[in-house]
Amino acid sequence: MSNERQKQHAQRTYAVVLAGGRGSRLCQLTDRRSKPAVPFAGKLKIIDFALSNCVNSGIRRIGVLTQYKAQSLIRHIERGWGFLASSLGEYVDVVPAQQQQGEGWYSGTANAMYQNFDLIREADSTHVLVLCGDHVYKMDYSVMLAEHIARGAQLSVACIEVPIEQASELGVMAVDELGHVVAFEEKPARPTPVPGHPERALASMGIYIFSTAFLLEQLEHDAADPLSSHDFGRDLIPRLVRQGKGPDKPCICAHRFEDSCVNMVDGRPYWRDVGTVDAYWEANIDLTHVVPELNLYDDDWPILSLQRQLPPAKFVFDEASRRGVAIDSLVSGGCIVSGAVVRRSILFSKVRVGEGSLVEDSVVLPNVIVGRDVRLARTIVDKHCVLPDGFRAGLDAVADRARGLHVTPMGITLVSAEMLGQAAGVG
Repeated sequence: MSNERQKQHAQRTYAVVLAGGRGSRLCQLTDRRSKPAVPFAGKLKIIDFALSNCVNSGIRRIGVLTQYKAQSLIRHIERGWGFLASSLGEYVDVVPAQQQQGEGWYSGTANAMYQNFDLIREADSTHVLVLCGDHVYKMDYSVMLAEHIARGAQLSVACIEVPIEQASELGVMAVDELGHVVAFEEKPARPTPVPGHPERALASMGIYIFSTAFLLEQLEHDAADPLSSHDFGRDLIPRLVRQGKGPDKPCICAHRFEDSCVNMVDGRPYWRDVGTVDAYWEANIDLTHVVPELNLYDDDWPILSLQRQLPPAKFVFDEASRRGVAIDSLVSGGCIVSGAVVRRSILFSKVRVGEGSLVEDSVVLPNVIVGRDVRLARTIVDKHCVLPDGFRAGLDAVADRARGLHVTPMGITLVSAEMLGQAAGVG
């Protein structure tokens, strides 16, 4: 398919980003915000990856479906994503849950789409791209769309191979020699391995392309089924797969992520479900490596976001006993490192680190004040925390738990304003 035809198909596609998830496995990080609104990589939100992928792919008509604690997410999208040209039919619509169909809130991903049935129909698209708003990756959706059209598929499901021990948290699929999906099971207790690779499973990425008419028909069918939990992974897609093959059967195809991934490292496609505190810490800390797996420095595929007007980061004092330095770290605008040392860490915007402090292998979210002589190791500090002089975290798991801090199975300590008995801001 020519680039011009690919561009035309992208322009006729409507993207729906499912961004209503709570993300309870992120613990206190989602007490006041939805998972897609969680900060990431020093200056981004998790949802910025799905939205940036859409814009970079030429898909510029986007609806974001919100539900759980959505205020900070709504604010971020309205203030940071208003640059699209509405005069050309480009937009990002924030769509709160409105009980458009019935009196209940969204009961599943398919139900969220069904409750916005009129919105999808109003977009008058030929295809609908369905995305999760809480994954970190770079993908050219126009490549998947071109493959979907070329194969005559009614539904395409993006997939990636993952270690089999991780597959129980994802949808697991099997495909035939032609790439048609022949089995699909959501979060199986015993995932089916890839043939010939018992240590790997083929997992759904929660990225779907539907032909629009087919999607609307299937949403109505699912909504009328009293036995359905109204979820794509648990109900709608497995039902379609069970219908089998034949002239009247739906064509459901798998799209291999490595064919559309942007900036692969050593042939490995990068996709992360940062759904646990440990996974969130790991994905952020990976960015401090000399060559991280996720490339945020690619001008050809930028990850866009709300750009705050902040002064440059500042490092002050140059004495043996108090030297402001950051090594193998990301330091965002508005930060001041005052006679302190930061190693292998990420400081989000407007973080201040006091004299004599040492921050190592840590993720410090915006508007945090780190007092003097503080020690942080393998720690996540949520927004708006004020760490008093002499504060310690991440050095002694037993002591951290005794003080009411959250310690993960990997030994990562999470600190929030509520744990410290302080007022917390929204977002």
